[in-house]
Amino acid sequence: MRGGEFSGHTGTPDETKKATMMQDWRKSYEIVDGDVKTVHFVPSPLAPHDAPLPTEVPSLPLKALGIPQGAPSALPSTFPAHDHYPKLMIDTIHDGAVIPSIFWDALLEAQKREDISLEKFEEVYASERDWGADLFSSSLVQALNRRGHPCPGHVRINIARVLMDFGRFPGNTPSGAEHLERFAINYPFSKLLDYDLKKQLLETYYDNISDIYEDIISNQLLKIAIHTYDRFGTNNTERPLMSIITRPLGYQIRSKMPQDFFDPMYPHILAEYTADRKLTYRLSLHLEKAGIPIAHNYPYYLPDGSIEVRSQVWFFFHFLQQNFLAKHPQTRHVPAYKLVWKMLLDTNLRSAESENLRSYLHMFRRAPENQEELYDKARDAYREIEAFLHQDEDYLVKEYRNTRHRPSSLGIEVRKDYLWEFADKECRYPVAPREDNAQKLAEIFADALMIYFDQDHD
Repeated sequence: MRGGEFSGHTGTPDETKKATMMQDWRKSYEIVDGDVKTVHFVPSPLAPHDAPLPTEVPSLPLKALGIPQGAPSALPSTFPAHDHYPKLMIDTIHDGAVIPSIFWDALLEAQKREDISLEKFEEVYASERDWGADLFSSSLVQALNRRGHPCPGHVRINIARVLMDFGRFPGNTPSGAEHLERFAINYPFSKLLDYDLKKQLLETYYDNISDIYEDIISNQLLKIAIHTYDRFGTNNTERPLMSIITRPLGYQIRSKMPQDFFDPMYPHILAEYTADRKLTYRLSLHLEKAGIPIAHNYPYYLPDGSIEVRSQVWFFFHFLQQNFLAKHPQTRHVPAYKLVWKMLLDTNLRSAESENLRSYLHMFRRAPENQEELYDKARDAYREIEAFLHQDEDYLVKEYRNTRHRPSSLGIEVRKDYLWEFADKECRYPVAPREDNAQKLAEIFADALMIYFDQDHD
C-alpha cells in the first residue's frame, strides 16, 4: 500500500501555528496495489452476543470482494432485526480514502501533459471527502447498541470520492459540473483516464459495489446514509448543523421522476419522499428540542442517481415483481418477461441490453437484428405487467405507499466542522477528528431513532 505522507502546512502564520500539533489529512489517501476491498463492514465493539455478525456474503465470491481466498468476509448479507425493530443499515459512501494504483499511475502520467499538480489533487481530495461521516456512523451504531437495538456495525465504501462516486449514475463528470449534475467518474479522473481505464473503473469497482449493496439493501427496511457538508454554502451563508434529505431532485423540479433515467411505469407519487415521514419528523423534533438546528432537503435535494433514489425505484419494482409472479407463476422463466424485469430493475443503468429494450418500448427504435420476435413479446409482457400494476384503481401503489413495511432510505448531512477539526473555515484543511462531538450527536440521534422504533413505527 502506498499513501501520502503527512506534511506541514504552508498557509497563513495563524493557520500554521494551529496545525503544528495536528496532522495534514489532505495526504491521508491510500494508493493500493493489487486487489482492492471496495466495501468494508465496520463492526461495532458493542454489538450484543445475540446479534452475531454474519461471516460471509452468500452470493458473492470472496475474490469479487477484493478479499484473498480463504479469508473471512465481515460483510453481512442481512442486518439482524430484534423483536419489533426494523432491519437497519447505516452506511457512508463518501468517506473512503482508497485509490487503486492503476488509476493513480494514470494521474502521475497525466502530470506530464496536463496542468494538474499533486497539490491540486490533494485539494480536490480533501474537498470531496465527507470528513467525519465514518466517525459519526461508528458512534451512532454504538449508541444504538447501548439502547438495546442490536446493530452489528455500519458499511463504508472504501473508494475515494475524488476518483469515483457510487452515489451517481455511471458516466463522466465534466470540469465545472454543478454538485447535482455529476456522474460517477469524478473530475479530474474523468478527464485524465482513457476509455479502457474508465470502463475498468466502472466494471471492476462500480459494478462490484453495486452487487454487494444489492445483496445487503434488499433485506433492509431502513437505510440511513451519513454524509457531511461544508460549514458555509456558496453564498457564504452558514449551514445548519444537520439536514435530512428525502426528496429526489427530479421530483422537486417536475413533480415526477425523470423518464430518461427510470422507467415511466414507476408511480410518480412514490417519489414524493424516500423515507417514512414519521421518521423524519421524529428526528427533527427530537434534535431541535436538544438544541440541534435541523433543515430538510437543504442545501440540495437527492440527486436522481443517488443510492437513496435508485434503491427506492428498485424496491418498488422488486415488490411489483413478487406480486406479479405470485399471480402469474408461469411467467417466471419466460425470456420476454425476464427481459422486462431485468430492465425495470436496472436502476444503475449498467445494462446495454436493458437500454435497448427501454428505447424500443419508449422511443420506438428498431429491435436488434434477429431479436424482433423477442422484443415484440417483451412489449406484450410489459403491457401485461403495467395493466397488473394499475388494476383496481392502483391498489398496489396505494398499498405500497402506505404500508409500514415500505423500505425507507434517507440521507443525513452533518456539518463537517462539527465532526472534524479544520485549520480553515472553508473546511479544506482537515487536521483532527472531533470524537466527543460525534459521540454527543450520536447519543441524541440514537434516542430519536429508538422513540421512532418504539412509538411511531406501527
